Amino acid sequence: MQIYLPIAEISVPAETIFILGCTVGFLSGVFGVGGGFLTTPFLIFLGIPPAVAVGTQANQLVASGMSGTIGHFKRGNVDVKIGGMMLVGGVVGSFIGILIFRLLEYLGQIDFAVSLLYVVLLSSIGVLMLSESIFSSFKKKTVKSHFNAQRVNPFIARLPYKMRFPRSKLYISALVPIGIGFVGGILAAILGIGGGFLLVPAMIYILGMPTILAAGTSLFQIIFTTAAATLMHATMNNTVDIVLGIILIVGGVIGSQFGLVFARVIKPNHARTILAILVLAVSGRLAYKLLATPYDLYSTVVM
Repeated sequence: MQIYLPIAEISVPAETIFILGCTVGFLSGVFGVGGGFLTTPFLIFLGIPPAVAVGTQANQLVASGMSGTIGHFKRGNVDVKIGGMMLVGGVVGSFIGILIFRLLEYLGQIDFAVSLLYVVLLSSIGVLMLSESIFSSFKKKTVKSHFNAQRVNPFIARLPYKMRFPRSKLYISALVPIGIGFVGGILAAILGIGGGFLLVPAMIYILGMPTILAAGTSLFQIIFTTAAATLMHATMNNTVDIVLGIILIVGGVIGSQFGLVFARVIKPNHARTILAILVLAVSGRLAYKLLATPYDLYSTVVM
């Protein structure tokens, strides 16, 4: 069944978008990732303009992140104070990211920029994940992870405007979580991703937060940051297609439930390897699209 997307200004098979939402939701359930860095490339493959794919994906992240945040809240895995500091930086970063997004649109380079950034991002993530999985497979001993706070870097420890964060048992400069949130806001605005795969390691190794608190707090601030990015995309760039977003959200919710069931039977190391290969395949497809000679060298179509 063909359905018209008013913002993207194209007609697409509704069942294809729904299956895409289910697939990404399934992957999110299996691999424990938000899936934003996969949804946008897949939408681009289906012919959705990158600007609309980014804006709409940010909208989907708000919905998909709510259930995870509620679960973390119930378990006490959210440091609201640090999350609030990150949120301040995230909103500012989102605004700066939107301005960069608008500038790239004005220059006519937004499609190229989004695709290129995704190639760099996905290839980096894929190589790191695959390397880690291979390394884990050859390790003879399993080293137990220490979930206690890591030692704070001496440079970070000397920064001014220190605050106490009782939930995470930290006494650090407020500038650090604000800066981390700022980076997450830019990622949400330009690429339509929550950036948890970058924020969580930063919170662990830069802030020194316990791992479980870092995951819950990151998800908490991502909801509000992506909500701000969605509003700005909708009002300033007109790139949020609500019809597309609703179909993706419904498919994602259904797919994630099946993914959670499947996650119980697959080994974690095998899951990481499969995800790494998938991410590298998507990166390769985007790179090919950038480098291959287009079918029509000249076109009068305005996207």
